Amino acid sequence: MLQYLLTFVVLGQPATPPAAGADKPAAEQSQPAEKAAAGDKKPEAAGNPCDKNAPRPANKPKKTLPPVGPRTDIGAGTYWMPVANSDMAEHVDGLFLAILAISIFCFVGITIAVVYFAWKYRHREGHQAPESDAHNDALEITWTIIPSIVCVIIFLLGWKGFVDLNTPPKHAYEITVVAEKWKWSYKYPNGWVDENLHVPVGEPVRLVMRSKDVLHSFWVPSFRVKQDVIPNRYTKIWFEAKTPGVYRQYCAEYCGDRHSFMKSLVVVHPPGGFKRYMEEAEQALLDMPPVELGEYLYAARGCNQCHSTDGTTKTGPSWKGIFGETHQTSAGAVKVDENYIRESILDPTAKVRAGFNPVMPTFKGQLKDEQIDGLITYIKCLK
Repeated sequence: MLQYLLTFVVLGQPATPPAAGADKPAAEQSQPAEKAAAGDKKPEAAGNPCDKNAPRPANKPKKTLPPVGPRTDIGAGTYWMPVANSDMAEHVDGLFLAILAISIFCFVGITIAVVYFAWKYRHREGHQAPESDAHNDALEITWTIIPSIVCVIIFLLGWKGFVDLNTPPKHAYEITVVAEKWKWSYKYPNGWVDENLHVPVGEPVRLVMRSKDVLHSFWVPSFRVKQDVIPNRYTKIWFEAKTPGVYRQYCAEYCGDRHSFMKSLVVVHPPGGFKRYMEEAEQALLDMPPVELGEYLYAARGCNQCHSTDGTTKTGPSWKGIFGETHQTSAGAVKVDENYIRESILDPTAKVRAGFNPVMPTFKGQLKDEQIDGLITYIKCLK
């Protein structure tokens, strides 16, 4: 301010007054600007549980489930059979082709004989039918003994295959298979549950199977194995895959209106790949954010067979936009919140939504609390 007065006295004209605080140290002058800038910033929004691309700590990179890869059984195999990829396949194919060859031989031979004799002994004017023998011992013995021998051989070969298929090696790797409308679940000894069957190459695998609802049938064409899966009892089957690849598995027993959708993949891992997959898959599942975990379980646990995420009505109500709504149920009007979703997962018949049948199985004892939380978060995010 003193400098301003001196300039006015000497020059006779006012000078531009200094800005407020100009005579203060630079450090002090910068503080208000920094405070103002800080005041203009809006507080960061709270974390969005539906954001799958949210930033993650640098020391904890995002892990994903190992990819399955394309199917290797498409376009493979022969004209008669799909690609063969198990020890039992050779035996089954050999027996099938042998029976087919015998059937073709008999069909062609009998057809030719019928046509020939029908022409040779046709009715003609002036010809009398000769007398024929009442029977021919040699001929009758021949057409009795030879077919009997052939049938016994086929039976013995079939019995051998049946016994081999139902007698797994003692060191076979055991996997629990659960069938229900309309999905397959595969549970491994370490507790990991997958929607696809993963097996090591060159090692025997034993499947212990049961059904939660109706009769199903486990069938892998490339392995030549098929076994009914029955409610209230266990059935077993085993195989040993010879070549790594991805193959299709089907349900071969009609089990309802979505029977044709009840299929999964069989992934045969190369040496060392199976153990590595189990470790990576389990770690990736533990590391998933809740919304991603819920989305994975939606497919892996077969929720997508009865519930859509696009508003389409299936066997069960769609999950799209239901969180926070109030629906009529068998127990009255209920608001769809965390408690109702949890109860519906663990006790699905307690409050059945109006217009739907109580056909959903319980997942009590099958899902951990973290997994239920993931499903709830996923439903919340389906706007």
